[in-house]
Amino acid sequence: MPVQKDTYLQLSELFKSQRVTLVAVSKTKPASDIEEMYALGQRDFGENYVQELVEKQALLPADIQWHFIGHLQSNKVKYIAPFVYMIHGVDSLKLLQMINRQGATHSRKIRCLLQVHIAAEETKFGLDNNELMHLLQEISGEQILEHVQVCGLMGMASFSDDVQKVRTEFRKLKSLFDDVKEKFFYHEDQFSELSMGMSGDYTIAIEEGSTMVRIGSLLFGSR
Repeated sequence: MPVQKDTYLQLSELFKSQRVTLVAVSKTKPASDIEEMYALGQRDFGENYVQELVEKQALLPADIQWHFIGHLQSNKVKYIAPFVYMIHGVDSLKLLQMINRQGATHSRKIRCLLQVHIAAEETKFGLDNNELMHLLQEISGEQILEHVQVCGLMGMASFSDDVQKVRTEFRKLKSLFDDVKEKFFYHEDQFSELSMGMSGDYTIAIEEGSTMVRIGSLLFGSR
């Protein structure tokens, strides 16, 4: 299925006006599709699989901002550490420590989002509220991670037609984001990203305070 150019242009303008970052989810799509969207002005792309991301990064323009949005294993951080723009699904201190180690190896600070479990389904990854607060206390105390920048939170709502249920989950994450920002971060630009919302629920997510949405099927067609 070809890239949905008109849809992309409409969404791009909408998100720009609302200061929301559009991450085009390009997993399983060929490099040619990404090039096509790049030509339209898109620079943020999201990938779920390390090997696929590494292969595409080598083929495509250097100014693309690659977002790793899948579940990342600690032993695979080294493959994307030299170039990844942001890692979305960080849900453990162990993973943060490995990202920090690889950031040091490549003399760069790697942007990360902490993943919070907000959905009713048990299959999704992420920290619960207590685990999140404990992790933040760890990294704000003795556990100094000089090569990691925790930029915000991310979460995925339940896959449901119940709009109120989805809205409630997003609203809880926004409340948690505000609480964390007040308790642990003192500068406005330190902790500013709230990544929530995908093709089926991005409008609700933006209404509830999302600053970054991940859109795949609306832009590239179904997989």
